[in-house]
Amino acid sequence: MDGIQESRITLAAASDGPVVPGAAVPGAVVPGASVQDLVAAVRSLQLSSDTDGLIGQLSGLEDLKSAISGVQARATVAVDASQRQSQANAGIPAAEQGQGVAAQIALARRESPARGSRLLGLAKALVTEMPHTLAALDTGQLNEWRATLLVKETACLSAADRCAVDDELAADTGTFAGAGDRAIIAAARAASYRRDPRSVTQRASHAAAERHVSLRPAPDTMTYLTALLPISEGVAVHAALSRHADTLHSDGDARSRGQIMADALVERTTGAPGGVTGVEIQLIMTDRTLFQGDSEPARLNGYGTVPAGWARRLTTGMPDSGAELKIWLRRLYTAPGTGDLIAMDSRARLFPARLRRFIQARDDTCRTPSCDAPIRHHDHVVPWHDGGTTTLGNSAGLCEACNHTKETPGWIARPRPGPRHPIEFTTPTGHSYCSTAPPLPGTRLAGVAVRQVAPAVPAA
Repeated sequence: MDGIQESRITLAAASDGPVVPGAAVPGAVVPGASVQDLVAAVRSLQLSSDTDGLIGQLSGLEDLKSAISGVQARATVAVDASQRQSQANAGIPAAEQGQGVAAQIALARRESPARGSRLLGLAKALVTEMPHTLAALDTGQLNEWRATLLVKETACLSAADRCAVDDELAADTGTFAGAGDRAIIAAARAASYRRDPRSVTQRASHAAAERHVSLRPAPDTMTYLTALLPISEGVAVHAALSRHADTLHSDGDARSRGQIMADALVERTTGAPGGVTGVEIQLIMTDRTLFQGDSEPARLNGYGTVPAGWARRLTTGMPDSGAELKIWLRRLYTAPGTGDLIAMDSRARLFPARLRRFIQARDDTCRTPSCDAPIRHHDHVVPWHDGGTTTLGNSAGLCEACNHTKETPGWIARPRPGPRHPIEFTTPTGHSYCSTAPPLPGTRLAGVAVRQVAPAVPAA
């Protein structure tokens, strides 16, 4: 944090009157100030009373955000080096050193573990290989996103070539003044290709290995189904759907072209109109919502909150869509006053199927704070080999990455008393983070879902 502590940043609007020498300036960060002082100064910022002053403040705050991103990059690299040294001192093999660092970065920045890994990679590239880009970030000539674009577009290069591209573009000299994202990407790609055309070409040829399909929620009970495909396959899929839509549209189909394409995609993939016949969809709602027309929203696992009326239509077969559904109803009860799901426990080593479904319904997504990845592992919070029991209270739904991180040396997870199944995660540096299961439909519970606790011991 030396870069902040050695500078004087005045955040307050200029005073109309004279500044008295030696007097305190509201909203100023003085030499030797801490991060908490900076946060307090920002919170006490006095907005300007005129438009020109407000625009100036907006610009200055954007510079501040970029400068903070630069300091965060340096702090991230320092954390990584410190943790690797601690792991080396503990006798951990060199190939395994650094495990769990990205997860710690993610927790500290309230980001998902996947995002934490990208932030760690960004920081290492900026600090060790791209000094011009880092300097541009420090001075506000680039923001964190555009610095990320430069790092991403040079990722296929060797450290020496990446440094050479960074020197060629020299973002800290104003190379990208007024440039948009596309211009920055184009410049980085061109410079990378000139430096090492073979690596750039190989990256493109290997990109097909990254093909995948993903799903994320959209507003109004909709979702974004995204497929990353090689260009030939993507064009072929779109062309086939387009031809089908054109044929039906010309025959008088009342649906729009886009609607026909979307419906055809679902039907051709699932083999059924509407796409959900024979597929179990975990829809959680109160009995009042289902039978009495109550307005309490329901929750669809893998999506989130859905309107009560929509949930009732789904359970009756969605007559407006023409779909015929097979409906299974499972009774899930919550404890009065806490909103916790009630279920039986097991003496088995592995969670039985019904208990796994209960965990899935309770946790919805990965229970690591800020991680909303799908649940892949039904985990013992206190490991079985440490005496942990196969019970609902000692269970957690985790994504694969978070489950592996939890098992690395220095990480501790413990169930804590309280409503909605609190779990406390403690990192190797002694920082603790708590998460609770999301509130179920019909519960009215106050509380903070995620909180950070001061480290139990000073960080090494």
